[in-house]
This record gives sequence, structure tokens and C-alpha cells, in this order.
Amino acid sequence: ISSGDVTGDGIPEMIIGEPHAIEGSTTTIFEGVPGSTPELVATISSDSDDYYLFARSVAYAGDVNGDDYGDLLIGAYHADTYDAFHPGGIDNIACVTGKPIGQAGIRGRTEATGRGVHFGIREAFQHAEDIEGLGLSPGLEGKSVVVQGFGNVGYHASLYLSKDDGCRIIGVGEWDAAIYNPNGIDIDELREFHVETRSIRGFPGAETLPAPDAIWDIECDILIPAALENQINLTNAHRIKTRILAEAANGPTTPGAEEILIEKGAYIIPDVYLNAGGVTVSYFEWGKNLSHMRFGRLQKHLAELRNERLLRSLEQMVDRKFPPTDMDFLSGGHDERDLVNSGLEEAMISAYRSVREINKTMVPSENMRTAAFIDAIQKVALNYEQAGVFP
Repeated sequence: ISSGDVTGDGIPEMIIGEPHAIEGSTTTIFEGVPGSTPELVATISSDSDDYYLFARSVAYAGDVNGDDYGDLLIGAYHADTYDAFHPGGIDNIACVTGKPIGQAGIRGRTEATGRGVHFGIREAFQHAEDIEGLGLSPGLEGKSVVVQGFGNVGYHASLYLSKDDGCRIIGVGEWDAAIYNPNGIDIDELREFHVETRSIRGFPGAETLPAPDAIWDIECDILIPAALENQINLTNAHRIKTRILAEAANGPTTPGAEEILIEKGAYIIPDVYLNAGGVTVSYFEWGKNLSHMRFGRLQKHLAELRNERLLRSLEQMVDRKFPPTDMDFLSGGHDERDLVNSGLEEAMISAYRSVREINKTMVPSENMRTAAFIDAIQKVALNYEQAGVFP
């Protein structure tokens, strides 16, 4: 496999060719997938036609597998390849998630991680005792936010925090630049600029800072690292001035940096909880695939009919009409995206409250990360205990 550049929509332009076989081995090495490790290894015999199927499935892997990189087509290719190896399996399509809608994906999956970050931060700001202890007021309206990483997760988290809850996104950092506007950055405009130029450098709606790592010097209420691991470390933790660190990336904070931030009084919403929106909605997609039925398909139209009849009856009783926008909202049924978003928000709210309760009652001297680990381990232990599994 040899690769060209990555196109504007994030799909690598690939040329699939003969893989390189290691002499005397059944291992085939696929080289040149952009941004990946130097070699992708598949234990498929080089004289087998199967490697063409494998090549097709890895050809579009992009930089890093996950919803912050790559494309929904990855899931479609993987599912199709699995089906080729296991023909006739009734649940084959459930072998992988993150697929396009036309290939049994689920509405709301693309933005799920970023939306989950939004829901998690929103829930944190509902607990006045915690937030006021940080010198902040409950609620997100007007809070200043800095986001490091403007990929899938960073973009959607920024979008919903600003659009739905009135946050000011005052800083955005990327690998090549950082921008700042104390009055707030228009996320829709920045997205258009980023797609067009492949960079945030020079965005007219904000000041481009001298260096990308200047993002750590911006004082804010909420800092969201939404890029790669180990971005906040011993070299920059002392520069960070934030009340809340909301970890949207996987492992963005090193243990040493975490100690420094806690000593400085920062409240950390840990990654193990906060970026779970993607896998949560992947679970919904898996359930949809196993049921072979789109969420909301059976009840949406019935709910619309019942709601409209109820509203019309109310209008007749009071001799007044609902405003058209309210009528449309109240009479509508719940489609798949509505149900997915509702389920995701419920999952993020209940998980936060569970972790917070453990933090407050069991380990008040520890942070939310420790409480999250305890919560997870307790659930696994309880499952083993109830199942009678020994040891």
C-alpha cells in the first residue's frame, strides 16, 4: 500500500498495491498508511487473495483510529471485510461501530464524543457546592473556555458549549498555531476557515499567538485538552491558569502535571469519564445493529399524531393558538438522533453523579480520577461476585 496526501474531507488518497512479504513467513507487511506506525502487520499469507481484503480495510485508516481522526468510511470497510471473511452471519454488521448511516451506522455518532464532553461539563456546573468552591458561579453562561485541539472532539465540544450554553471560546490551539479572542471565537466561522485552509493560523476572527504552545498561557475558566496524550506535562503545567481542566483527549495530563495542577487548585474532570460519549453511542449503534431496527422507527409517527391531537385540543379549550415554532417542537416525535442524544446525556449525568458521590463520601481527599477508577472497579467486582465467579 502506498499513500498520497490526505484529502480535504479527511480521506487518504490510497493506491493499493502488492504487499511486502517477509521471506519464510506468513506475515505480510503493509507500509505507507499515512501517520500510522511505520508498518501495519497482518498475519495473512502473502500468496492468499485474502490480503487484498485486508488491504482494503486498512487503506483508509488515516492517522489514528478513533472518532477524532479518520472517517466513517473506516467502519464501513472493516464491516464489509469482516462480512467477506464470515459470509452469512446475521449480525455481521455489528462487528464494528462508527459506520456511515447507509451502512447501519447511527445518527449522532460523529459528534458523540464532543457532545459528551459538553454534557459532562454542563453537569459539573450544576453542583453549586463544587463550582462556588472554585470561585465560579453555577451554570455555563459566559464562562471562558480554551480548547487545545480542533479536530472532531474539540470542534463539537466548542460548538455545543458556545451555542447551547453561552460559553465564550476565547482560545483554540492546534499543532501549528494558537489563536485568541477574549470576546469569544465564532466556532462556525473558524470551522469553515479550518476546512478551507487546513489551519487555524491567520483566522481573521482572532489574534494568532506567537507560538502554538502559547495556548497554555491563556487564563480561562475551563481548559479542554482535546488532542493527543501527554500534552499537559511537567514542562508546561506551571503555566496553566484554569479553574477546571476537562480532559476530552485520552491521557492528556501526565501524573506529575496533575499533581501540580491540583496543588494550584484546579478541578480535573478525568478523561476516563469525560470522553466516554463516543463509546457510549457506539454501544447504542451496536444495540441498533443487533436489533436490526432504527431507533424511533416504531413510535415516532404515532407520537407525532398523539401530540398534535393533544395540542389542537388545548388550543380549542383556551381559544388560543400556539406559536408555530412551539407547535412544531411540541408536536414532533423523537427520531433516532433525539433518542441517541437523550441517552448520551442521561449516561453522562448519571455517571458524573455516581463518581462525584464516591469522591465525596469514600475518598474525599482524592480527586475525581481516583473516584472514577473506584466506581469502575466496584462494578466489575460486583458483577463477579453476583455471577459466582471464583477467584
